[in-house]
Amino acid sequence: MEEVDVPQFFLCPISLDIMRDPVTVPTGITYDRDSIEKWLSNAKNGACPVTKQPISNSELTPNHTLRRLIQSWCTLNASRGIERIPTPKVPISKAQITQILNEGKSTQSQSKCLRRLRSISSQNNANKRCIEAAGAVDFLAGIISSNNRCSTSLSSEDLLDIDGLLEVKRPSDEALSILYNLQLSEEGLKTLVGKKNGEFIESLMRVMQRGSYESRAYAVMLLKSMFEVAEPIQVITLRQEIFIEVVQLLHDQISPQASKDALKLLAQIIPWSRNRIKAVEAGLIPVLVGLLLDCSLDSRRVNELSLMLLEMMCHCAEGRAELLKHGAGLAVVSKKILRVSQVASERAVRILLSISKYSATPAILQEMLQLGVVAKLCLVLQVECGNKTKEKAKAILKLHARAWKNSSCIPMSLLSSYPS
Repeated sequence: MEEVDVPQFFLCPISLDIMRDPVTVPTGITYDRDSIEKWLSNAKNGACPVTKQPISNSELTPNHTLRRLIQSWCTLNASRGIERIPTPKVPISKAQITQILNEGKSTQSQSKCLRRLRSISSQNNANKRCIEAAGAVDFLAGIISSNNRCSTSLSSEDLLDIDGLLEVKRPSDEALSILYNLQLSEEGLKTLVGKKNGEFIESLMRVMQRGSYESRAYAVMLLKSMFEVAEPIQVITLRQEIFIEVVQLLHDQISPQASKDALKLLAQIIPWSRNRIKAVEAGLIPVLVGLLLDCSLDSRRVNELSLMLLEMMCHCAEGRAELLKHGAGLAVVSKKILRVSQVASERAVRILLSISKYSATPAILQEMLQLGVVAKLCLVLQVECGNKTKEKAKAILKLHARAWKNSSCIPMSLLSSYPS
């Protein structure tokens, strides 16, 4: 394709790409709609990039004159490989969304309303923000909560004919999918967390108990986003059932993304001691060990997150006891050292340090020798793996030097590096 010089006033001041949908802000500067909307969604102060004056998404005015000039220029340069920019669709308005939500209050038209919301939200991020601003968060959360409290009658629109079989498509499943994909603002997420003293969280728990695999995945991914902005008191008072369902979802491995978000969710809520106890009672330790043992899981991130959670769990006596009770607990932690990443190695050594400090009975010390854990710690001192990891490995070896230093279980090539 022949290189073409694009007129400067056709370019967006932010991205320097040709404008497809030029809009003018109150400061008089014209931008490409997609570029300025992304800027405003990421910028903390919501200011015009050029003048630094405050602006908002609602103040973007289409510049039809410039858009027609750009389209004419594209047509004139068609022989040089320039494609004509299509006329953009008129952005959805808050009033239009409000009308759709009002129509959706009727049970008979609920499915139609949800399909329209999904279609509108999938077009661009501006539509998502408009849907949230019109009050769709409460509307969608209400459908999820009411549908999961009781069984509702299904219309013909709620049934999909797949290969001659009828599959139920519940309104709550559709609402949950839309709510997650809206990529809610911090304010919207906080609204969900505090809704009626945790009623919505209870609804998501019921989804994880009896929903489809897809709905369970959406539920845990939405919970992860919600607890990123939750207040400490809302985290500390979580019910035991939440931990049980999240651990069960991890055990079922319904999707890689759902598993990662479940691990991240647990990382957000178990730093509090009472939540660590709830996680232990929910059976988290054997599930984490299982994830680390699963050879099909070659994801570095899953390994790092699992080791991070095990490290947190080892801050309490109950967590350490559960890890030591598992037949493969110590072995799999040791195995991950020097095999996954520097981050994983450091976390694994931290776990062993907690065990060595607070749970080192003679039987455990002997098991660590026989499993090769001590030899692996000696190896850490000989290779490049980060100073913090080496310092912790050295601390463990010094802590129990009397029991380990002269053991025949440590190869002579490694025994020479045993710290004095």
